[in-house]
Amino acid sequence: MELKTVKTPHVPVRYFEGGKGEPLVFLHGAGGIQAGDPLFLKLAEKYHVYAPLLPGYGDSEECGEIRDMLDFTLHTADVVEALGLKDPILVGHSMGGMIAAEMAAIAPASISRLALICPAGLWLDDHPIPDLFAMLPYEMPQYLFHDVEAGTKLMTAGVALDDPEWLKGFLVMNARQMGMAGKILFPIPERGLVSRLYRIKAKTVLIWGDGDKLIPPAYAHAFKKAIAGAELVSIAEASHMVTQEKTDQVAAAISKLG
Repeated sequence: MELKTVKTPHVPVRYFEGGKGEPLVFLHGAGGIQAGDPLFLKLAEKYHVYAPLLPGYGDSEECGEIRDMLDFTLHTADVVEALGLKDPILVGHSMGGMIAAEMAAIAPASISRLALICPAGLWLDDHPIPDLFAMLPYEMPQYLFHDVEAGTKLMTAGVALDDPEWLKGFLVMNARQMGMAGKILFPIPERGLVSRLYRIKAKTVLIWGDGDKLIPPAYAHAFKKAIAGAELVSIAEASHMVTQEKTDQVAAAISKLG
């Protein structure tokens, strides 16, 4: 995968690109994305994949002009336009799913195929979403992975969570990324999306780990009810990071869009 830069009206945007075929834009979650992300690599076997980094992620510049949900949505639309893409398949995971859903709701004629992987964006009082911003690193794997031990190794590349050097690097990176993500996810990941979902006209696939402990499957049914014609693909023995735990099944579900 190649890391490139594209200019938008407000800020240069770093993005990963790889594969050949129909264009697909992948929007990452609050944890960001790396060149070796397994879902990215799998999708690149079939599609020409573009995975833009939000400002503040990776080595990208920060952008003070992005302040609220509308700014995130329009910024990402600017990225798609700057890449010269017309109606790509739009895929978003978690926070990225929240942004993708907003894009499809605000400009329904521009997005015809949409895959939302355990997206954020709604709030159910009976199923509160845990506060990711209050978690210490060792607490995160139990919410993100079905197999907590295996997930911890994936998250840390085998380094102990209490290793001082790893922890220092993680906290610096996390503070930068969460500073951006917090604009739409803190204190709760809800910015009125529920009132706009009816506007989505895209063929939509919802993909959920049936053991998701961060955004419980109750939210999958709320999204399905709100988006006309949406199909729900529930994946067993997977949690919020279903993209890493069940990569092939997630890719197969996305392929329903073409």
